[in-house]
Amino acid sequence: MMNKGLLPFLAPLIFMLSSCHAPDKQVGLFLYNHEDLFVSKFSQQINSMGEKFARFQTFDARNSQILQNETIENQIRSGCDLMLINPVDRLGAYSVIKKLRAEGIPVIFFNREPLLKDLQLWDQTWYVGAKAEQSGQIQAQLVMELFGSNPNQLNRFDRNGDGRIQTIILKGEQGHQDAEARTSEVVRTFRLKGFDLDLLVTEVANWDRDEAYEKMGDLIVNYGDKFELILSNNDAMALGAINRMRQMGYFKDSNENGRVDREDEGWIPVLGIDGIDQAVELISEGYLYGTVLNDSASMALAITELADAILNNKSFNDLSFPVEDGKYIWIDYRVFTLEK
Repeated sequence: MMNKGLLPFLAPLIFMLSSCHAPDKQVGLFLYNHEDLFVSKFSQQINSMGEKFARFQTFDARNSQILQNETIENQIRSGCDLMLINPVDRLGAYSVIKKLRAEGIPVIFFNREPLLKDLQLWDQTWYVGAKAEQSGQIQAQLVMELFGSNPNQLNRFDRNGDGRIQTIILKGEQGHQDAEARTSEVVRTFRLKGFDLDLLVTEVANWDRDEAYEKMGDLIVNYGDKFELILSNNDAMALGAINRMRQMGYFKDSNENGRVDREDEGWIPVLGIDGIDQAVELISEGYLYGTVLNDSASMALAITELADAILNNKSFNDLSFPVEDGKYIWIDYRVFTLEK
């Protein structure tokens, strides 16, 4: 009989097992942090699609590369036919690939892209994800549509009429490749199109809703009468920022039409990335201007199809998405915004 005192320690590490009637192939699904709203939904989609051909076991690293490494090593010892890894630190992929190569266990990385030179260590390594710079480009396009197509004649959303867009960026994680690419690319796209972006501050909130909520309070105190736009590297931080803004007087139904909309004096455009359910709800309510859909359903399909092909020696030519350079499956970002 299991010691009940062990349950609190085991539950966060192993929280999902497929049915005992699942096929014999064993697949380990390793998440960087299950509390991440996007990753949580993503993992559910992978499990749902994959249970038809393999027995999945899901592990949460709780944002600890040390814990993730230990769990991977434990699974190597206990036996595993394939690993799907969302790494805590992309640079940690090097040692993981070397261990899996020695044991002959193929691996698909997702959501956080390892270095190319690490993927090239072995021909049984792949990556499925989206190109982060594309999300920054789409964010910029959404803002341009809102502020007017002529960069030399912005519309009413240029609240101070200075021809520039005063902007706060909420950055995911300092040094993280997606955060860096999303941040730099959105700024670069504005400048390429001739729009003057006045970047007031780039605030790191580590992809976290609560951290963004706390930091937004100070940002409002310091820049409350200046900023005209908030760009967030993900939806979770955008949601945190909106919650704090609502508490501090923004997003009031000043025209009394029964909903928050762009005509209200306290409405400020906030944009996220990911397309999580909570963000879609806030778009429908008028609080969030738009998001860039990180298509987790298509990525989950790509991952599970690739996994099935690897485990059962099927041709990659029959996959729904092409494998580029023998290593990559790329899924495009898509726009999600409220119709005008």
